[in-house]
Amino acid sequence: MSGRAREDKSDDVVLVVDDDLDIARYVELNLSLEGFTVHVAHDGDEALSVAHAVRPAVVLLDVMMPGMDGYEVCRQLRSAVGTSQCAILMLTAKTLSADRVLGLTAGADDYIAKPFDPPELVARVRASLRRARQLRDVSPLTGLPGNGEITRRAEALAAAVVPCFALVHADLDSFKAYNDRYGFLRGDEAIRRAAEVMADAVAAVPSDISFLGHVGGDDFVLLTDPESVDLLCQEVIERFDLMAPLLYDAEDAERGWIEVKDRQRRHRRFGLMTISLGVASTAVRPMHSVAEASTVATEMKTAAKSVPGSAYRIDQRRT
Repeated sequence: MSGRAREDKSDDVVLVVDDDLDIARYVELNLSLEGFTVHVAHDGDEALSVAHAVRPAVVLLDVMMPGMDGYEVCRQLRSAVGTSQCAILMLTAKTLSADRVLGLTAGADDYIAKPFDPPELVARVRASLRRARQLRDVSPLTGLPGNGEITRRAEALAAAVVPCFALVHADLDSFKAYNDRYGFLRGDEAIRRAAEVMADAVAAVPSDISFLGHVGGDDFVLLTDPESVDLLCQEVIERFDLMAPLLYDAEDAERGWIEVKDRQRRHRRFGLMTISLGVASTAVRPMHSVAEASTVATEMKTAAKSVPGSAYRIDQRRT
């Protein structure tokens, strides 16, 4: 085994599995030169042992090996909790479609045919890492990108020579009361419906940097350009206010409120859910960090919540 088993389970860890020592060393060298942390195994049993120890993000797996072949190793990696989400690329001299089907059926994500070109190998590994990262960093409730991807998108915009973006924080008002009244299953459905509404709004207001992410719970982040943010917020509010009453039982929707016990066990009335949006925009003042933009957007969201009904507030402070 090359390298050292680590506990950080870093995204750049690659496991190379090939019984040909020269090929394994060649692949290891090329990937190491590109900054990857590479571990090597030379048979199926060793591959499974190393994979469970280091939790690789990508496995480059030879098909033809003595004893346990690559197909069986792939199946076992996919069936184990610790390695089920890694990207698996099969290294093979076989190019027949039947052989590819066997690998895909076993759980492989892609094939690399031998002999391979080192730049293509590195590019395939990088592409697999991106896909694996995106799959891991997705909200299981809404299917939207999660915190990691939100941060990456926002940081890329903030790092531009001349940053130009608007960051929107959104959350649902009176969601806890709704969740208490109807239960978490309907609460989850309300969040999914809110995500659909915001996704439709983003699609209706196109921008080169359009993005919607789910922070968690009833909190969302939207990114757009400063010229589009007013219209985007209006679209979100209009669509949400049309949808929200449909989440309630008919009598509650018609009445316009629900009654829920508070922490002191007193009955309180809560209106139907609304949505509050807070906006930080580089059109008002320069922002060179995600932390700064997020802080401003959160302050504006608090201001929006002070207004009855759905509302948005865009920061207008110059300093």
